[in-house]
Amino acid sequence: MAVISYREALNQAMREEMERDANVFVMGEEVGHYNGAYKVTQGLLQRFSERRVVDTPIAEMGFAGVGVGAAMVGLRPIIEFMTWNFSLVAIDQIVNSAAKMFQMSGGQFNIPIVFRGPSGPAVQVGSQHSQALESWYAHVPGLSVVLPSTAYDAKGLLKTAIRDDNPVVFMEGETLYGMTGEVPEAEYLIPFGVGDIKRPGKDVTLVAWSRMVHVCLEAARELAKQGIDAEIVDPRTLRPLDTAIICDSVKKTGRCVIVEVGWPQAGFGAEIAYQVQRQCLDALDAPVERVCSDDVPMPYAKNLEDEVQPQVKDVIAAVRRALYLD
Repeated sequence: MAVISYREALNQAMREEMERDANVFVMGEEVGHYNGAYKVTQGLLQRFSERRVVDTPIAEMGFAGVGVGAAMVGLRPIIEFMTWNFSLVAIDQIVNSAAKMFQMSGGQFNIPIVFRGPSGPAVQVGSQHSQALESWYAHVPGLSVVLPSTAYDAKGLLKTAIRDDNPVVFMEGETLYGMTGEVPEAEYLIPFGVGDIKRPGKDVTLVAWSRMVHVCLEAARELAKQGIDAEIVDPRTLRPLDTAIICDSVKKTGRCVIVEVGWPQAGFGAEIAYQVQRQCLDALDAPVERVCSDDVPMPYAKNLEDEVQPQVKDVIAAVRRALYLD
């Protein structure tokens, strides 16, 4: 298999789907002539022309709404937000138009639209550009919420999203674009609602998504030196959520630590903790632990930014608490 970056995997997915279906088009700020703020749409303008790769003004509410209307008449828009923080300007179109149109029209309108872009903290981009908003969108019926952690998952899930007849919130890890991994040259799709075991283990279950998967992988390597064998479960999609793969793992290990870069109050990890305790209570040998960012806006200073976000040491400490070692 070819080894390509997360960024290249996303680009391949869009290119292949645009070649397969002439109704697929990309729209957003700087997606065309600038090749995308993070170069995810690089080369698409040259391949597909301005008719299908549309540069927009800085007007998220406007072009998100145009995308919803285009989807209603049979096109398949891919709407890029330069960052998911900017989606807050367009949240009415995402939540009140895209997510509800099928139900409110009595099934007359499908909305085959993908909202995609970088999500979560980057590096010193300030509190207004460092938010993890997946729990907001996962709260909304009518939306699928997807957060790939690897290049392989990014390509397979984005192709599935583009072919979906319903709106998809596709959140890419802002610090993952340069990360590389094996991606098959043959076409493949990854269905929504199917998680993945990123590392098998027997002593404790770590549940994480997007960049936190890699924090957990590093923590698992350090835990192995202490004789602790951690299993890492990546749900890949939060809505729909693969509770079966999480609970099967917890029933095996007896312990669960949930790691997310979002804030603790009403974070998605709380929903997972509820599902684990509802379905696996008899298997749990310790309370479910959660590792989140501190409950504060993101600082700008690098040392404080690192301190606020979950680090390997925080995951290790939570695992040791779950094993009653500290």
